[in-house]
Amino acid sequence: MDPIVVSALVLVRDRRLLMVTARGRDVLYLPGGKREPGEGGVDALVRETREEVALELDRASVRELSTVVSQAHGEPDGREVHMTLYAAEPTAESPPVAASAEVGALHWVTSADAGRCPPAGVETLRRVVALGLVD
Repeated sequence: MDPIVVSALVLVRDRRLLMVTARGRDVLYLPGGKREPGEGGVDALVRETREEVALELDRASVRELSTVVSQAHGEPDGREVHMTLYAAEPTAESPPVAASAEVGALHWVTSADAGRCPPAGVETLRRVVALGLVD
């Protein structure tokens, strides 16, 4: 099975990581999503961040952190997600972070919220805690 290739935003404020939930669901995800055919990782990150949380990212601030490989949540056993994590900051002109029609709610989380995350989210929280960015 082909992996699901995803770009995701790691945005930390006050030692909390921005995550979202889909409408009617309780599972926490990072803002981001699947790359479209021919789309690079940064382009997918910028597009998905705008679509999900209304932020316009400053492309000059984007930096790749790492890639998480894990079992894809809700997919058959053996189907992996390859989620590239990017740190980035909004532009000075960006609207404030806000849930879009695609997103049910925004959440600023700590490692205590790992139980609400799929495997890739749990690993992401582990990594940002190890970097000393999130409690």
